[in-house]
Formats: sequence, structure tokens, C-alpha cells
Amino acid sequence: MARIVVLGAGLGGTIMAYELRDAVRPEDTVTVVNKGSTYSFVPSNPWVAVGWRQKEEIEVDLGPVLNRRGIAFRPEGAKRIDPDNNRIELNDGSALDYDYLVIATGPELAFDEIEGFGPAANTQSVCHVDHALQAREAFEKLAATGGPVVIGAAQGASCFGPAYEFAFILETALRRRKVRDRVPMTFVTPEPYIGHLGLDGVGDTKSLLESALREKHIKWITNAKVVKVEPDVIHVEEVNEDGSLKAKHELPHAFSMLLPAFRGVEAVRGIEGLTNPRGFILADKHQRNPRYPNIFSVGVCVAIPPIGKTPLPVGVPKTGFMIESMVTATAHNISALLRGQPANAVATWNAVCLADFGDTGIAFVAQPQIPPRNVNWSASGKWVHAAKIGFEKYFLRKIRQGKSETFYEKLALDMLGITKLKDIHEEVS
Repeated sequence: MARIVVLGAGLGGTIMAYELRDAVRPEDTVTVVNKGSTYSFVPSNPWVAVGWRQKEEIEVDLGPVLNRRGIAFRPEGAKRIDPDNNRIELNDGSALDYDYLVIATGPELAFDEIEGFGPAANTQSVCHVDHALQAREAFEKLAATGGPVVIGAAQGASCFGPAYEFAFILETALRRRKVRDRVPMTFVTPEPYIGHLGLDGVGDTKSLLESALREKHIKWITNAKVVKVEPDVIHVEEVNEDGSLKAKHELPHAFSMLLPAFRGVEAVRGIEGLTNPRGFILADKHQRNPRYPNIFSVGVCVAIPPIGKTPLPVGVPKTGFMIESMVTATAHNISALLRGQPANAVATWNAVCLADFGDTGIAFVAQPQIPPRNVNWSASGKWVHAAKIGFEKYFLRKIRQGKSETFYEKLALDMLGITKLKDIHEEVS
């Protein structure tokens, strides 16, 4: 019998536990360690922030689901990993031993790296559902009073899609309330150009996103470094291609939502051989840590080097498709090791992304996610908004039912004429 522990119960960790339960031997145990017992569907947070979703609509109580699947659950959360002794110290003072560990913690949000930054200070966030609820209160005040808005991401960020999504969702929500004319908007980003996305663009994302920003009267600043945030002003430095100062901007804001840089969580950060200097988990092509071969990792916590040099730090996003492929490869590899076979599965690391803009959106396909690519495609239309709603319904139903099937993998096999993607909302409604 082998003891297998999954650390984290977000998008990657939850489906990791489901796939492992299906892949390993009946006598092997699978345990999920998470801080709290609730799964929250993070991609819906921008909708929560403008009142289009309630918190309870996007959450799942994991305890009963995991119990039905025969998966043990420790909601105390992890305090520290001891990889030399194959042990996890939990927050209640107890310890949990493992034979195989899959780290799927997601990131820690590095709000503290900029003065006045974050929901505890002077900017809003959609990284967590509780942040989104706080942002909703600020949104209601904005809708009542008007004022300038700044949306975007800070230097070192690696997940730019939600920043673009929220800018357009917010614009749509204000338009529907007939107060858009009282809210000037600016998008700020460390990306070297609009639509870079940490991926050096996908298809025509540069032109598509620039056109959409222009159409919605949203100004933008690229190569933007957020220096300090005050209650009414955001201090931004715009840099040249060589990193030298180009211009300083003092942007007034009645409402702002800026995504932070990520780093590894405290439970793993600083463990030599396990993490890089930012605390992300080092992994080979089989999702396996080189120093501790019984430790695997999936999702945002995995260390991936940036794509090329940029004037400001720009990270690589870990999209849903990439995460699901990591999960499937890891489940195969642990199953193989338990049966005396080599761990030879490699994640595909492709990207299929649906970016909702409130009443329209942009979709892109990158195969592989990191260039050069065999497929490099993007398109826009109202169907993307409908497909994103369909994806939300499908994924939450999968989590509630404890299913291990992979949405993106199925989708990618059916598409690249893209017609299936347009119809996916009908299939899951």
C-alpha cells in the first residue's frame, strides 16, 4: 500500500485527487490536504465582483464529494513540508506521512511587494472570491459616484487573462447601468505590448485586444511598473525597451483592480532543491522534482521560466489546458511507479483559453503553449461569452460529481475547426 497526498484543492489539486483515485491501485490511499473545505471556481471571480454571480454559486463543499470518492481529506492545511522525511506538518500541529506527494498549492499573492497594494490597502483583486466580494462593494460605490478606474497587472504578474477580462466585464457592467460615461478607464500592464499575455502573443491577440480596448474607450500603458499606490493616485513608471525610464504617470483612481505577482506558498518556499528563488516547485518534463523524485507538482505552483526577455518581469501563465495535462501526466506517472514501471508520461502544455468580456470575448489556441507553435490561433465573438458560461457550468458540475474527465483535453481533440468550441455552451447547459 502507498500513501499518496495531494497538497492543495484548487483547479489542479481537486481534479488531481480524482484522477489519482482512478489511476492508482485499490489498496493505495489518496489524501487531500487543503486550508479549508471549500472549492471555489476562480475564473468566475470577475463576475462576482460586478454582482453577476453569488459566492455560493461558484463554491463546492469538498468534504462529502471526496468522501464519496474514497479520498481522505485534511482541511487543516499545511504549515511546512519536510521532504527529507516524507512528512507534512499541518497547521493544527499534527503531521502526515506520505510515499508520494503532489504539490498543487497554487500561488501566494505578493501584494506586499508594492507599497499600498492589494485589497488590504488601496487596490482591489479578483484572485480570491473574498477579494471579489470586497471589490463588489467598491464597484457599487463606483457605479453610484463615478470616477477614474485603473485595471491591469503589476510587474512580475503571470496571469494576464483575468486582468483583460475584468477590464471589459467592468466596462460592460457600467454600460448596462448607463454610467459608463462617468468612468474614464486606463489599463496598465508590464507586458511589452497589449496581448503579449506572458506568451509573446497567441495568433492575433495584439490586434484583437488593442482593437477591443480602443472600441471601449480604454486607454493603456504597457511596460508599466507600479511603484506605489495611494488611496487616490497610482504611481506608475513606464520604461523603454532597455528598461530605462520613459515616463512617470500619476493615475487618479476611484476604483482599481491590479493583479499581483505570484510566489510559492510559505509551506514550500526556501526548501533547497525543491523550489526556485520565488518559491515555485522545480519539476522535470514528467512533473517530477529532480532532487525529491517522489514529489510531483501541477498547476500555478510549478516553476516555468519566462518566454524571452522583456523590459519588466513578465511570467508565463499556467492555463487550464496546461494544468489538466500536468494532472493527467502525473496520475499516469505515479500509477506507473506503483506498478514497477517507469514514469514516462509528459504533459502536453497546450493552451485553449476563453476570455470573457461581459457580452463578447476572445478565444485562443496555442499548441504548444510556449512558442514556436504548431497551432497559433485566436478569434473573437459573442459565442466566447456563451462558451465561458458553459465551461463554468461544466467544470463546477464535474467538481460536485467527483469526475476525473478532463475538459480541455476532450475539447482539443474535438476542435481545431473551432466549431465545437462555439457550441460547447449548448452541450453543458
